[in-house]
Amino acid sequence: MTTLHTVDVPGARLHYEVRGAGPLLLIVGAPMPAVEFAALADALAGAHTVVTHDPRGVENSPIDDPEQDSTPELRADDVVAVLDALGAESADVFGSSGGAVTGLALVARHPRRVRTLVAHEPPLLDLLPDAAQQRAAVDDMIATFHREGPGAAWMKFMIAAGFDLGDAPAPPPGEPSAKDLASSARFFDHEIRGTTRYQPDIAALTSGHVIVGLGATSGNLVTYRTSTELAKLLGTTPVEFPGDHGGFIGQPAEFAEVLEKVLAGS
Repeated sequence: MTTLHTVDVPGARLHYEVRGAGPLLLIVGAPMPAVEFAALADALAGAHTVVTHDPRGVENSPIDDPEQDSTPELRADDVVAVLDALGAESADVFGSSGGAVTGLALVARHPRRVRTLVAHEPPLLDLLPDAAQQRAAVDDMIATFHREGPGAAWMKFMIAAGFDLGDAPAPPPGEPSAKDLASSARFFDHEIRGTTRYQPDIAALTSGHVIVGLGATSGNLVTYRTSTELAKLLGTTPVEFPGDHGGFIGQPAEFAEVLEKVLAGS
């Protein structure tokens, strides 16, 4: 059974969901909302109390100021607010993509609240040797969003990320919906820069328990490179997970099995 909850935080109201029983595990995305992690959460709920949430400004977590930037630090403080609402001192955390960057900020800002962080493919573009080109590509995506709309911007995002677009569906005809425009504006105007340019506190992360995750089929993705660079800085070996950047969507049971083994051995 899944129960739905809200917690008020400065400038926002966060929606979060709780399922299962056992040691507390938070699953964190950005900008990905809770619903995208439902299959993974269900697969883990037999052995864990699993908590997912919509980041501020996404889906069911409204914000007071639509122009507020979504930074890793602010999102990390929101995760602490969820922990406080649960009456939990600490939890294991699985973060994916921008949620992995949230997790890194969480460990740096609130180290006592995290038992183990599994950071799955954080897009830390500033760690790469070609960081200047990566920054320029992000700036171009944002400019494209304002010039040509979300469809063209997301296409450039997917190409820069390294995804194979051969089987990608064509964007729907006609004008984008108000919801698509709002969610895309939230991402391109207020999130992507802060997430991809986040500077991880390596000293703080090496003193905590941080495990870097990589998709088994993510070799062509920029997040494979960023994750490899982060693991090098931490002096650790990445753990391979099924699938690619979103492997938990296509293979939730297999993904959950690996994650449980990682947490059990941490």
